[in-house]
Amino acid sequence: MFKWKPEMGGVPQGSVLGPVLFNIFVGDMDSEIECTLSKFPDETKLCGTVDHWVLHLGHGNHLRHKYRLGREWLESSPEEKDLRVLMDEKLDMSRHCLLAAQKANHILGCIKRSVAIRSREVILPLYSALMRPHLEYCVQLWSPQHRKDMELLEQVLWRATKMIKGLEHLSYEDRLRELGLFRLKKRRLWGDLIMAFQDLKGTYRRDGEGLFIRECSDKTRGNGFKLEEGRFRLDRRKKFFTVRVVRHWNRLPREVVDAPSLEVFKARLDGALRNLV
Repeated sequence: MFKWKPEMGGVPQGSVLGPVLFNIFVGDMDSEIECTLSKFPDETKLCGTVDHWVLHLGHGNHLRHKYRLGREWLESSPEEKDLRVLMDEKLDMSRHCLLAAQKANHILGCIKRSVAIRSREVILPLYSALMRPHLEYCVQLWSPQHRKDMELLEQVLWRATKMIKGLEHLSYEDRLRELGLFRLKKRRLWGDLIMAFQDLKGTYRRDGEGLFIRECSDKTRGNGFKLEEGRFRLDRRKKFFTVRVVRHWNRLPREVVDAPSLEVFKARLDGALRNLV
């Protein structure tokens, strides 16, 4: 026979101590592991030599050349998933966008069937905790490249806001304004600029290397911290994170890019975004 007893240990998910205790728990995970180990908030990745397949990328390999490692021939793979991001041989993210939208819509369907209260106080936290992660996880890598993919993802947020009681008859833009939300396109740009700021401040740098090159110019117009824009023939290349974010960064006001901290940058960026998209 079971009896209820008070639990005096443990930390509820989402508490302020959660990240600290997580770091303590996983800090020595790689102490006796010989391969490369990468630790993330909800999963761990072991890195080693791949010895059984190869992913062909681009359009230049028309003959589908065969590769081998030592004496072993490698099998060809049209797509591969890495840290839950699906990458195909054409660097087209449509398949991943479809899977992300399907997962989020499946969760939305579960919410509709199981949650009777449709107030914003209930639906918004459920959307943020259960659905938004599928739409934004690692999105700097797989950001949608085609309008159809953008609309597919946007429909998820459209449906989620539509089910909130009292907002059913408002337009999509009015619902977002009432709830204090951005379109997903603007959310992706917001995330891109935050990651760019962190890289430029040295958060992700190793040995002095970064993702961007500062523009060498004597011009004083603009924000004074402009980045160099590359030139590429392929439209797909122009949509990569390190390329697409430069144009928007260079349009930011000086007071935004000169923010002394990430928190200040986020606060100032919210106002500047109204003029960017």
